[in-house]
Amino acid sequence: MSQAVHTNRAVAMMTARRKPGRWHWTDIAAYAYLALGVVLMFGPVLWLGMSSFKTQAGLLEFPPSLLPMSQKEVVVPGQPQKLPLFEVEMPDGSKRVLAQVRRIGIQAQMVDPANPGETIRVPIDKRTPVREFKLATENYTEPLERFAFTRFLWNSVFVTVVATIITLIINSMAAYALSIYEFRGKTAVMLMVIGTLMIPITIILVPVYLVITKLGLVNSLWAVILPGAATPTGVFLLRQYMLTLPRDLIEAARMDKASEWQIYWRIVMPLAMPALAVLAIFSIMWRWNEFLWPLAVLTKTESYTLQIGLNAFQGELQTQWHYLLAMTVVTLLPVALVFVFLQRFITTGIANTGMK
Repeated sequence: MSQAVHTNRAVAMMTARRKPGRWHWTDIAAYAYLALGVVLMFGPVLWLGMSSFKTQAGLLEFPPSLLPMSQKEVVVPGQPQKLPLFEVEMPDGSKRVLAQVRRIGIQAQMVDPANPGETIRVPIDKRTPVREFKLATENYTEPLERFAFTRFLWNSVFVTVVATIITLIINSMAAYALSIYEFRGKTAVMLMVIGTLMIPITIILVPVYLVITKLGLVNSLWAVILPGAATPTGVFLLRQYMLTLPRDLIEAARMDKASEWQIYWRIVMPLAMPALAVLAIFSIMWRWNEFLWPLAVLTKTESYTLQIGLNAFQGELQTQWHYLLAMTVVTLLPVALVFVFLQRFITTGIANTGMK
């Protein structure tokens, strides 16, 4: 019943007008603006998804097409492989569908699939490819089978999950100390944490790499996880949220002989779930899409993450766009699913936050 009510409300909101029963020019302008926003937001995603099912030749066609279209091929007796079909304009003006055996210069040798014994020479400007809708699913299966993309996927999942958990724990501990405790130099420490945001990653890249080398973590996934475990953005975000938590609840817990760890884990952390969910989204996106640092510390193929694996499809002379687009879709799906899930979790957490 509630689902039907929500659906009716959504439909009523999407079809709302200034004056019931008739259109006003502001209604048309508003819906046109919203439609333009939908196209700008989801148009590139739709194009990426459809292009990931195109062949390499289909991606290079001009003018391009939205749907994955490919040239139709047929099996011709006596030929070792399938032959492409063309619609040919004959000298008498009629049109026939012929299969091309080979092309020599500006002439194509073609045969009738129903009568392959006769070879017909056709100028290449007199033929038009016969196209059909076809999904090139091998764009997804071949990289996973031939190029160890399953291993790359597992490495990215491991790095993202473990790094996000460590980031949430370390940043929440630092934020708890900077928001709940009172000590001399508290403001200076917070300014130092925020000041690190102004340091570009290119400045600390070499020193961090030397530390990782001394620790013997090169070509290890921990070399990608540990350097970015504590982030100033996460500390600042969680600290600002924890400042809004009721101090009376914390003082009451201390009067009940609760330890600082119990206060942190059983009281502050549940109340800070909305902020933790936001930081989790940021951390997942940072870690999943990170490229420069893994490229510097991972040189063995078995240690590659997805982003480094995608770079392998870009060669000096040729780029395998069909594989690259398909694996890009694979890398986008987990982040999109996590964002959708945590977005609902944030809303629920904000609604349930507070003292009861």
